[in-house]
Amino acid sequence: MYFTLNMNNYELIAAVDLGSNSFRLQVGRIVGNQVYPLDFLRESVRLGAGLMPNRMLDGPSQLRALEALSRFGERLRGFDPGAVRAVGTNTWRVAKNIAQFLPQAEAALGFPIEIIAGREEARLIYLGVAHSSSHSTDAQQLVVDIGGGSTEFIIGQRLQPQQLESLYIGCLSYSLQFFPEGQVNRKRMKEAELAARNELQTIATAYLATGWQEVIGTSGTVKAIAEILEQNGLSDGGITRSGLEALRSALVQAEDTARLSLVGLHADRIPVLPGGVAILSAIFRELNLERMVYSEGALRLGVLYDLLGRTHHDDLRVATVAQFMQRYGVDHRQADRVTRTTLALLHQMAPELSPTEANHLEWAARLHEIGISVAHAGYHKHSAYILANADMPGFSRRDQLKMSSIVLAHRGRLTRVQSALRDPADCLPIFAIRIAVLLHRARDDAPPPPVTASVLTKGFQLVVESDWLTSMPLTAAALEGEARQWADVGMTLRILRKKS
Repeated sequence: MYFTLNMNNYELIAAVDLGSNSFRLQVGRIVGNQVYPLDFLRESVRLGAGLMPNRMLDGPSQLRALEALSRFGERLRGFDPGAVRAVGTNTWRVAKNIAQFLPQAEAALGFPIEIIAGREEARLIYLGVAHSSSHSTDAQQLVVDIGGGSTEFIIGQRLQPQQLESLYIGCLSYSLQFFPEGQVNRKRMKEAELAARNELQTIATAYLATGWQEVIGTSGTVKAIAEILEQNGLSDGGITRSGLEALRSALVQAEDTARLSLVGLHADRIPVLPGGVAILSAIFRELNLERMVYSEGALRLGVLYDLLGRTHHDDLRVATVAQFMQRYGVDHRQADRVTRTTLALLHQMAPELSPTEANHLEWAARLHEIGISVAHAGYHKHSAYILANADMPGFSRRDQLKMSSIVLAHRGRLTRVQSALRDPADCLPIFAIRIAVLLHRARDDAPPPPVTASVLTKGFQLVVESDWLTSMPLTAAALEGEARQWADVGMTLRILRKKS
């Protein structure tokens, strides 16, 4: 019953990568099952530079972000909401006041912004690299993406990532921390490298044990370093250990990035170059690398292909839900019953509901019992915790919190989840799943319950066949109890009996 978008509606799709250092917009044209890059915009926002010691995002950085997003919004004007996906990465994850800033950012862009987890970012990066035609996809690959606030490491083969990690080491954050105002010396470079190597040690053993045949770097830092090495005769192609050592020495000797004189060094890359070189040097040392090649495939291309997959019945989120159901031993037959009734009730009440909202509710219904694997008592709380905190490939944090909220509210006292009922639109999925779970408490294969739902001014109405309800005294009592639950939060549940 999974709802999908009609791909025929879109010739162009767009990805917005909101990084800690740069914001990027990629527009792609769909031809068959391929995405061909059509237009690209980049803004050097330095959002991560606005993170104060208390992890609050300061006003100037917010203003820079809003101005860039407004320009992106102008380019995306006229795009259907289903054809655009915007993702926020490390700074969006860690800023404590991001919830207050997010509505302004979305208004400026004109589209929702998903804040994705580090491993989800890594998955999308790998997807972008794997779809890049510049490199073979048959060999096992190590992919490294040095961003402004985090660095992602992926081992994979063809289109399948095998290991995904995201570490809090980034070219912008390290440049600000270890090389303030572009000041570089041997001691500072060593401290930055040691800090990065300390983080890398948490993954190095596992990654070296898996191994790889190709090493690929992506995004701005790797591209900038590769270009500098090649154009200054420090490498015969890509990034080599010896070339990286020569660039490191040049930075230390210059002492100030403003005095660097290297062919191919762009002005907007200078402030973050020392941190990037320190991190890449640490990666070469800890993972015993000799050479790294650059790939244009990156997060934004991965987002485009992931968006294409969602519209081609190849949505990773569907596979993730199925995998979670298997991992947590979900009763598939019961999940199917509850899901069918939940969606039927929802569409009776809101026939024009968007596919996105319907999908969130379907996935919540399929996963509402995963917490039973922890304990039956209060299982809805365990289910909600798992959904809110687990790594779920394909899902943003907002997606997960949405499903978690629905699952937490699917049983028990509504007064305990009253905050989730403030928005009338949020009440509909919660009501639908609560009634569906109640109607299927017998967990049998009886025919679908003869119930229809509609929305009142401040509440709901259920029309139930009288004879059926008379034959189901436990269900009748449970519905009366449900009406009292909604009354406790100031809403009405009217139950009408209809003669057969």
